[in-house]
Amino acid sequence: MDRGHGQRLEAARKIVVDAPASGQRIDNFLAARLKGVPRSRIYRLLRRGEVRVNRGRVRQHYRLAPGDVVRIPPVRVVEPRPRKSPSEMMQQAIERAILYEDDGLIVLNKPAGWAVHGGSGLDFGVIECLRAARPDIGRIELVHRIDRDTSGCLLIAKRRSVLASLHEALRKERVRKRYLALTRGNFGSRPRRSEAPLLREQRRSGERIVRVHADGKRSVTDFVPVDVGNVASLVIAQPRTGRTHQIRVHAADLRTPLAGDEKYGDHGFNRSMRSHGLKRLFLHAASIAVHTGEERMEFEAPLVPELVAVLESLGLGADPIRR
Repeated sequence: MDRGHGQRLEAARKIVVDAPASGQRIDNFLAARLKGVPRSRIYRLLRRGEVRVNRGRVRQHYRLAPGDVVRIPPVRVVEPRPRKSPSEMMQQAIERAILYEDDGLIVLNKPAGWAVHGGSGLDFGVIECLRAARPDIGRIELVHRIDRDTSGCLLIAKRRSVLASLHEALRKERVRKRYLALTRGNFGSRPRRSEAPLLREQRRSGERIVRVHADGKRSVTDFVPVDVGNVASLVIAQPRTGRTHQIRVHAADLRTPLAGDEKYGDHGFNRSMRSHGLKRLFLHAASIAVHTGEERMEFEAPLVPELVAVLESLGLGADPIRR
């Protein structure tokens, strides 16, 4: 029943845990079912024993098992404001970006300029558009993230078991990512590695920035030249760790900043690249290979014609993915 403007009182209920929810932490399970309830309130319910699993108290890190009976007490919920829906054009665009799909996984060639999630001034990201385009799928989750300005391979799980398996592969470093990047100047003929530690900071403006710092986290990126020119070079970047803006900051630290990088790059170089038709960051997640305990999967995302045209204008090319 409603109690006050914008609020409602959820009645007590019992939920029997099914296989898809098995292994999920109780706090995350509750958050998904108590939309509009702050996390702090959920943790309070758990501490006070108002939430019961099989008639007993549990801590917030308890992982659910099939057949568990979860009792959720009456909780006051703030009614969410009506949300806009992604346009039909956006939904169609995200459908066209699908490279591969099976019962548990979607692989996208994410367009540049698309955030993986809505927020920070954006109503919608990839996930919101996919959920609108495929309301029958149920809950879908990101396996990993790539920057808004970066295009290419993005894995999205349709089942919790698939998500868990791929997250385990990431933790055990059984995932190999290869990015195509355009760097300033003559890169040279030999591979190069950056192991500069990276520290993430938040500026007062809210802008997120990453810089090389001794107190930063361990970070490793390998760069392999593909086609080298005097003005710019095409390289493969292989991140061995997964830090925010890692490839961009490491490339700048090697004095070979990425073309079109307005945050860490060279503004003069960026201007010259615009004369070759570049209107975005030249960083593309070209392939991703995953080794799970059962199988090996590899996916490739072709360069969009816009970036191919930039390479042709510079006299660069080759078949970089196969190297």
